[in-house]
Amino acid sequence: MTDIPVLATERLTLRAWREEDFESYAEMVGHSEVARFLPSGPLSRADAWRQMAMAAGHWSLRGYGPFAVERLSDGQIVGRIGLWNPEGWPAVELIWTLRRAYWGMGYATEAARAVMDHSFETLLLPQISSHIDPDNTRSRHVAERLGQTFEKNVEIITGGKAFAVESWGISHARWALRKNAA
Repeated sequence: MTDIPVLATERLTLRAWREEDFESYAEMVGHSEVARFLPSGPLSRADAWRQMAMAAGHWSLRGYGPFAVERLSDGQIVGRIGLWNPEGWPAVELIWTLRRAYWGMGYATEAARAVMDHSFETLLLPQISSHIDPDNTRSRHVAERLGQTFEKNVEIITGGKAFAVESWGISHARWALRKNAA
């Protein structure tokens, strides 16, 4: 079993998933507005459970995965943010999904930056990508704030369906330049 690190930011803790996180997770991935740009669309409770378990299991198989993101001020789960790379995926992907109540507060950028730093400093990944629906302007803005740039259009296949997405990315070298300039 992989030891899942705990990452801390000014307002958030990124940690392993727990069974008690399920209600928040199911609410998030079942919400039509949140799931609008997710390939799965809104999930049933049963499918939400399977997806949360898959996120937790990703850590055992890859040594990284999506974190549960908990707000320090009240312990609320605000979303999932981390690395994703299932079989057949085009690249190691930095993903973020927040519960609707927590949009527009900077949590996605804050947590994703912590994951990016961990990915380059500890995991020594050479590149990180994010696959974004072309209509998802909020996620494109997060990618830009992280220093990712548009690279190319790609097709991802999940659930037996193909989805056209934009691949945004940042290399370890470009991340290091930005980090040293800050």
